[in-house]
Amino acid sequence: MSQLWVICGPAGAGKSTYGRKLAAEKGACFLDSDTVTEPAVRAGMVLAGLDPDDRDSPEYKGAFRAPVYECLFAAAAENLSHTDVVLVGPFTSEIRNPGWRDGLEERFKAPVRVIFVSCDVIERKRRIELRGNPRDDFKLRNWSEYTDLGDLRAPVFEHEHIVSQFLKS
Repeated sequence: MSQLWVICGPAGAGKSTYGRKLAAEKGACFLDSDTVTEPAVRAGMVLAGLDPDDRDSPEYKGAFRAPVYECLFAAAAENLSHTDVVLVGPFTSEIRNPGWRDGLEERFKAPVRVIFVSCDVIERKRRIELRGNPRDDFKLRNWSEYTDLGDLRAPVFEHEHIVSQFLKS
């Protein structure tokens, strides 16, 4: 039976870095929400007359958040039939639902391990600045508000917690 690892946490915490390392170590398929859906999301944002780099507005979240995760889950389901999968995304709302992990196990008919990745706010900002992704411009321009509003709490269900100050970004 294949294993599903779900790597979640805030922007800049080291989710992708940790997820890539775990996938390589386990010989698993690596699926990152940004990589899997980015071209389609950018095209949709342009067609909707929205900033293609926006990932923080209510318009983006209302139109794209659920479909982005569904694309990710569809790719995971297809791969879980023959290999382990490491799935990376913030999943900020989902990890507030006590039954989410169990629901994933039922949906995918596979064991699910959730790993919450975090690091301190100064290191997160440094990493976000270093990656130079235009999708992070809003976060950086509004850093205080962004970090004040951000939900940095760990999942409300059983999970592993990785503090990533030692990961290279």
